Amino acid sequence: MLGRRQTRRMYEGGDCGTAIKENNKKRVSGAETPINNIKGNEEPEVVDKGAETEPETDVEDFEDNGIIDHTTFDQLLEMDDEEDHEFSRSLVWNYFEQAEKTFEDMDEAMEKLDFPDLSRLGHFLKGSSAALGLTKVKESCEKLQHYGNRKDAAGVESITNDEAETLIRALLAQMRREYNEAESYLKVFYDGQE
Repeated sequence: MLGRRQTRRMYEGGDCGTAIKENNKKRVSGAETPINNIKGNEEPEVVDKGAETEPETDVEDFEDNGIIDHTTFDQLLEMDDEEDHEFSRSLVWNYFEQAEKTFEDMDEAMEKLDFPDLSRLGHFLKGSSAALGLTKVKESCEKLQHYGNRKDAAGVESITNDEAETLIRALLAQMRREYNEAESYLKVFYDGQE
């Protein structure tokens, strides 16, 4: 397994996939017990910020929805300094910015019915979503990648441009909902860490 500093350098250098794969090698061998919860055996608590804020949401509310692959996300958290989640928080907040821009680009590509660009954008967002363990978003991005290539969801059978357009329009709305759900989950998690 890579050391914390070496793994952080890989993330900071943009090689998230390699860092996760290297950490997985040791996990798979059984040499390290995976973290089952986000923070030890306790879930983070949400700090009440006053009556003018939205109602409190607990991370547990999201747990069974398959939003996060906890093995992957826990590996990201392991790269943080003790009790300081600034490193992972910065990666997550950068992802939020990247995803918002990508969604805008997807909307523009959809207006033009630029299927190759939609496929490319799906592939792009799939990678960064996978690096954070955002399961639902990653899976939808993979479908977008296939639909943009005028293939079915599995990427096997060919579909027509009309079918691709219909499927992509519905999928973009679904992806946005999944992203919003993941964003809410992560913001609740990090707010609970303060």
